[in-house]
Amino acid sequence: MMSISVIVPCYNASDVIDTQLTALAKQEFTEPWEIIIVDNGSTDNTLEIIQKYQQQIPNMRVISATEKRGSAYARNLGVSIAQGKFIAFCDADDEVAPGWVTAMVKALSQNDFVCGQREYHKLNESWLVNSCRYADGNQGIIEDAYLPYAASCNLGVKRCVHEAVGGFDEEILVMSDVDYCWRIQKLGIQLNYAPDALIHFRYRATIQDLYKRYWNFGYHDIFLHQKHQKMGMPKLIKWNDFVKDAVILTIRFVVKVRNQETLAKWLMDFAFFAGHLQGCIKYRYLPI
Repeated sequence: MMSISVIVPCYNASDVIDTQLTALAKQEFTEPWEIIIVDNGSTDNTLEIIQKYQQQIPNMRVISATEKRGSAYARNLGVSIAQGKFIAFCDADDEVAPGWVTAMVKALSQNDFVCGQREYHKLNESWLVNSCRYADGNQGIIEDAYLPYAASCNLGVKRCVHEAVGGFDEEILVMSDVDYCWRIQKLGIQLNYAPDALIHFRYRATIQDLYKRYWNFGYHDIFLHQKHQKMGMPKLIKWNDFVKDAVILTIRFVVKVRNQETLAKWLMDFAFFAGHLQGCIKYRYLPI
């Protein structure tokens, strides 16, 4: 049996996957392990680039995941053919640091469910890093009013835990990792931080892409709250918060937006706010 299986979902990643594959090829780990690239129907030359690494990475397998759209489906499909007792997830557009596989195995030897550390400066321009939330601090576990969670770009889990929770919810196209983390913790399993499992995270490169990303976060956050309230989550979204945020956003736009960095930061917060509102309408969610 493999010690660990690394699952990498990808879709039209031809501009960035070279970096991740090179980093995975350089991992030094003495026990048997494997990489499973799960292509979610790429229409660019992502697969051609991956094929160039087949000889360099003999422990890599590539499978097609075209029956359903979404990284949740791709990750579940990858795990279904994985041979490792431990499972690690990373993304095609990031870069694992040296020693990442070793750190994941060490952490999972001691814990059932872990997340690593995210670093933002290597793959992003400085204005982008300064604009985005989570630019400093822990970078791994993200605290929430309900339960903590971590991003699926740097997540590790024992196979038995993944199977016990039923994998990722394939109906959730955005924030399936948050849902996954919450459901695992509801089984009584703690999310632990493994700081030595470091990845270099890549943000979306344009303000338009950042706006879309954070709008999606806000929009799908409503669906997530609605789902988990049926599982015991208290109602946390309030109308007075919407009013307060609207006032604060208006004042911030007038007083603080002065350059590309401050505009991007404001637009991301506005996008999340707008997505939240649209999500309430779409899912008929009534804040308290």
